Amino acid sequence: MAGTQLPGLLNLPQLLAADQQSARTPKSCIFVFQYGGLSQLDSWDPKPHAPADLRGPYKPIATATPGLQVGELMPALAAVSDKYCVIRSMSHRVPVHNVANEMLLAGSSTPRRDSPSLGSIITRLQPAQTAIPPYVWLQKFGGGAAPAEAAYRSGGFLGINSSPLLIGEQHLDNPATPGFRPTPFASAPDISNSRLQARRQLLNNITPQIPPELSPDPAAERLHQLQNRAFSLLQSSTAANAFHVDAEPEHVRDRYGRHPFGQNLLLARRLVEAGVRLVSVVAWMGLAPNDRFVSVETWDMHGNAGISIFDNGWNGLGWALPRADAAMATLLEDLDDRGLLDSTLVVMAGEFGRTPRISRGASAIGRDHWPNCYSAMLAGAGIPGGTVYGASDETAAWVRDQPVSPEDFGATILATMGIDPRTRLSPDGFTLPASAGQSIFDL
Repeated sequence: MAGTQLPGLLNLPQLLAADQQSARTPKSCIFVFQYGGLSQLDSWDPKPHAPADLRGPYKPIATATPGLQVGELMPALAAVSDKYCVIRSMSHRVPVHNVANEMLLAGSSTPRRDSPSLGSIITRLQPAQTAIPPYVWLQKFGGGAAPAEAAYRSGGFLGINSSPLLIGEQHLDNPATPGFRPTPFASAPDISNSRLQARRQLLNNITPQIPPELSPDPAAERLHQLQNRAFSLLQSSTAANAFHVDAEPEHVRDRYGRHPFGQNLLLARRLVEAGVRLVSVVAWMGLAPNDRFVSVETWDMHGNAGISIFDNGWNGLGWALPRADAAMATLLEDLDDRGLLDSTLVVMAGEFGRTPRISRGASAIGRDHWPNCYSAMLAGAGIPGGTVYGASDETAAWVRDQPVSPEDFGATILATMGIDPRTRLSPDGFTLPASAGQSIFDL
């Protein structure tokens, strides 16, 4: 039930329609990275008629959308399929984690060393209007397969003002850990609000004032902006309270799941509700009983961690996918119940998929890297729910219809957020567009 390619209606460069752009209602985005690459055959694109050494042990199940099936480990998402679109034709040609992640982050098949991430682009073009960080990153990429930190922790050529606030430097640094207390906005205990105000006034008094007739130094201007932002955050109860997941009712926390991904998704919902424009979440699913920590690359299921792709350990679908399924379905329902789904784009994607053929290693079986055809999910913010875009062949190895490149995926995210992908963003302000792709939806 592949969808029909719809030409985008966002055809005017933003430079020529700034007044219309500013009048649009800003949207928020929760972008879930299935770091390592989810197997499309065992989740969004099951192939029950493929040979046994390709299809795996899981059977497809029906969803709430007639004709759409997903893997049996995803019953909760199957029940809410009217809320999302499955893309079954994601495709590129790079089977290397760090490079493919940089491509996904930038929405480009050939990202520059200083390419900003899509999050930074959205932050620049749709800055938050409240005293809260516009862009937050939950759970740091880890391991040798991680993209360069400059690809996601800096704003690229857009500068540090467009970079995210990172919460979760270590694998235990997340809201599922007892006693977790994020402190990005907490001043020292002996610093009262009046003392903080006095320090700000002192700083203003010793900062050189630029005469109005002179152009301010760009570096000094950026520093001044960051200082003002820091003081605003320190004095903002909205920002501080948004990070307190333990203020949620116990039954809500239980619904999301008491694991790192579930609690980070709940935190993401709280942040969006408080006015954060974009929250990126690395889908680190936590450890199964008796596991030892190896990496946050939950979805890199080669079997090279000694855990079969179909096992119940941290690096196996039997452990990770049911928990991701329940948490993501809860997020979609929670956003909908709170009236936030229409204004919140939810994205779930990895840097690539997995090989159709199951590989048999020395200690465990798995699927290897496969960028040629894989799946992603989009929901909310006007995305047509209960739909499938694109199609794979009979083994989910190659795109049969409507391929979606990293550029097209990035353009779709920007367009859904109300941003013309052709907006000029390069350092010279003219050469490069925000995206070279085309949105796959007419929004």
